[in-house]
Amino acid sequence: MWYFTEEERQIQDVCRDFARNELAPVAEKHDTDETFNLDAFKKMGELGVLGITADPNYGGAGMGCLAATIVMEEFGKACASSTLSYLAHSILCVNNIQNNASEEQKQKYLPKLITGEHIGCMGMSEPEYGSDAVGIQTRAKKDGSDYILNGTKMWITNAQYSDIAYVYTRTGDERKNLSTFILEKDKGHFDVGKPIHKMGMRASPTGELIFDNTKVAGEHLVGNEGDSIYHMMKNLEIERITIAGISLGIAQACVDQCIKYANERQQFGKNIGEFQMIQRMIAEMASETEMMRSFLYNTAYQYDQGVKGATVAAMVKLVIPKLATKIALDAIQLHGGYGYSREFPVERMMRDNKLNEIGAGTNEVMVMIIAKNLLNEALK
Repeated sequence: MWYFTEEERQIQDVCRDFARNELAPVAEKHDTDETFNLDAFKKMGELGVLGITADPNYGGAGMGCLAATIVMEEFGKACASSTLSYLAHSILCVNNIQNNASEEQKQKYLPKLITGEHIGCMGMSEPEYGSDAVGIQTRAKKDGSDYILNGTKMWITNAQYSDIAYVYTRTGDERKNLSTFILEKDKGHFDVGKPIHKMGMRASPTGELIFDNTKVAGEHLVGNEGDSIYHMMKNLEIERITIAGISLGIAQACVDQCIKYANERQQFGKNIGEFQMIQRMIAEMASETEMMRSFLYNTAYQYDQGVKGATVAAMVKLVIPKLATKIALDAIQLHGGYGYSREFPVERMMRDNKLNEIGAGTNEVMVMIIAKNLLNEALK
């Protein structure tokens, strides 16, 4: 985009090369085997992007939502699963600690998370509370200077590999009385339940975090009791924008695959790219992808300037993953029988992208947020 800074363009080039060399060649194998590309994840630390939004004082890049979205797109073109794990670490864990934790907590946790020595996750969703995030029931009960945690977190990206978990709990009976703890696996702060096997994003590990009368020292509390409802909602904005970046990457990869296939595949004695129906499909897919790109990066840029908030973040999250799923389905159709097979990556891209219509808030929840905010704004 024309407004990218020189540093953002460099991030784009570096991440594009990394994705081509480290993610793309093994994406299919990790998807098939349902395994995590831990080697590439560690190399992301060497690349300097695991703390993309974190302060340089802790080893971070000191950049914003726009830069993070660039990384999501470039990685997402190659392997959406690895990108989802990257998002859970860099946005859900690192960014939350950067914005909400104390100075002592930042100094303790951020450096190792940013280098990749430690892997992070965030615990919000629960078996009975997904879309109703504020209704979570995991409890943290005060016990002297400590807390006793009980409950289960579900659908947690990176659960099996995480050293650090940024976990939302309930510390009072009021619905909005939510508090956060930074928990350490080595201290026995959480157990990991069974792995969750999924339709897509199969190379991104997903599991449960279990708390069974877990004693946690008060120093692990982030801020004060009851502070976390604002923290939760604010971080959801950047999560929704950046996860849409993964969908943009998937859409662009589908367009690239279709152009390549249309120039190679022959039917009736000529390349299928010479048929008007194929040309129409490619033209529409490419145009939709460019529209997505403009909307997404404009929103990310404005987010960094403090201009746009929850409503537009929800709009991005609603529209872009939906369009990416359509584009991926069109790509499968263009490839015919090969598109439906695992010989070409477009079927994996479609499976992966469907998660982006569910995670970080379902399409239906985004509709509720957008409509409610617009209607309330009109009454002011």
